[in-house]
Amino acid sequence: MEELALHILDVAENSVRAGARRVEIRVHEDPAEDRLRLEIADDGCGMSEEVARRAADPFFTTRRDRQVGLGLALLEQAARAAGGCLRIESAPGAGTRVTAEFRYGHPDRQPLGDIAATLLALAAGHPETEFLYEHCTPGSVTRFGTAELRQELGTVPLNSAAGIRLLRQRLEKALGAAQAAQGGEVRHGAGHD
Repeated sequence: MEELALHILDVAENSVRAGARRVEIRVHEDPAEDRLRLEIADDGCGMSEEVARRAADPFFTTRRDRQVGLGLALLEQAARAAGGCLRIESAPGAGTRVTAEFRYGHPDRQPLGDIAATLLALAAGHPETEFLYEHCTPGSVTRFGTAELRQELGTVPLNSAAGIRLLRQRLEKALGAAQAAQGGEVRHGAGHD
């Protein structure tokens, strides 16, 4: 994977497969402290201590439809390549929190990428799941959530044409401000530049 947004997509998809009804995605950028942190937390079924400890092993998976699980292993590799680390906190019935830290200015740190496209894919692909996105930088906090959009749409599904149109509009508005605050790294085209 060439951008962090794709790692976020993969981990959030795992959350949905684990029965999550709410997935929180947080990005904390602190260039002065040379730190970028990604956090994906869910209210899914959680994992035992043993499974959580092995979750980033590429040759371990609890899925029955394949023999390997590369998502967390690739995220851990990306974090380590950029002088960071990966942590997984989980307990059965209590959800899971995946945290990846990177040195912000490290030459091998992947760009954040197209967060808007990631959020659009998650929300449209899983309209029954609540997604909350928060992006913090020094002096700026951007938030986006699907709960308000579902409420605004009423009986119109979030993955309908009208729902996707509203999703794109709100993502462009919310993430456009984040892009301006971060000097252009966050892409916000919801599938287009």
